[in-house]
Amino acid sequence: MDGRDRVRAWRPRVAGVAEVLHAEWRDHAYPGHTHDTWTLLLVDDGLIGYNLDRRAHAAVPRAGVTLLPPHVVHDGRPATSRGFRKRVVYLDGDVFAETLIGSAADGPMISDDRLRVESSLLDQALVLGEDLEAESRLALVVERLAWHLTGRPDATVAQDRAQMAVARRAREVLDDDSGSLSSIAAVAQTVGVSTAHLVRSFTRSYGIPPHQYVLGRRLDVARRRLLAGEAPVDVALATGFHDQSHLTRHFKRLLAITPGRYQRGVTSSHGG
Repeated sequence: MDGRDRVRAWRPRVAGVAEVLHAEWRDHAYPGHTHDTWTLLLVDDGLIGYNLDRRAHAAVPRAGVTLLPPHVVHDGRPATSRGFRKRVVYLDGDVFAETLIGSAADGPMISDDRLRVESSLLDQALVLGEDLEAESRLALVVERLAWHLTGRPDATVAQDRAQMAVARRAREVLDDDSGSLSSIAAVAQTVGVSTAHLVRSFTRSYGIPPHQYVLGRRLDVARRRLLAGEAPVDVALATGFHDQSHLTRHFKRLLAITPGRYQRGVTSSHGG
C-alpha cells in the first residue's frame, strides 16, 4: 500500500452488524471472493468497477447504495486513476431471507437518496459507538432495503391512532428503563411490534426517534445527579453512558459545557 491507502475495520456491539470497514485505495484490485454476510457499500469518492456473479457493474460515489448478497462471487478495482474511498457495513447473513439473494445479485445498485442518507447515518453512529442510535438506524435501513429487494410493494400505512398507541406504550417502557436500556429491539418486543415499526411510529408521534428520546431522558437524570454533587464519572455510569467521555460529548452538544463545568458553575453561583 502507498501513503494514501488506508484501511480501518472493527466489529461493533450492535446485533445484526458483523463488521464495519472504511477503506481508501488508489490502485488496489481485490480478487474474486465471497462473504457469508450482506455487504452494504457506500462509495464516497472515485468509481469502483466490479463483477458480481460474472456480470460487470460499477459502484458510483454519492449515488444511492450498493448491496452485495452473501455467497455470490464478486471482485473489485478502481475504475479511474483517482482510486476510491468507500465505507462498508457487513450485515449478518440472516437479516434478509435467503430467497432475496437473487434479487440483490440482479440489481446490486440501489438509487435511493433517502436510503443513502440513512445508511450514512448508520455508519456514523457505528463510528461513534452510539449503539442505540445504530440499532434504530439499522432497523430502518434493513426495512428500506427489503422493500427494494421485494419489488417496492405498496406500503400499508398504519392508522394514526394505532401508531400513537405503539409510541405511547414504548415511551412508558423507555421512561421506566432509560438508564439501563441496552436495546431498542427489546422495547419493540415488549410492545409487540418490529424494531422498524417502533422507530417509525415513535418518530411520527413525537418528532424524534426513540434513541434520541432516551438520550434526552438520560441527560435530564445526569443533570439532576450532577447538581446533587455526584462525580461526573459516577453519573455517567449510573445514567447509561459508556464512560465519562461519552457523557461529556452529549452534554456539550446539548448545553455547550462539560458536566464538570456545569456542576462547578451551579455550585459557585449558589455558594458564593
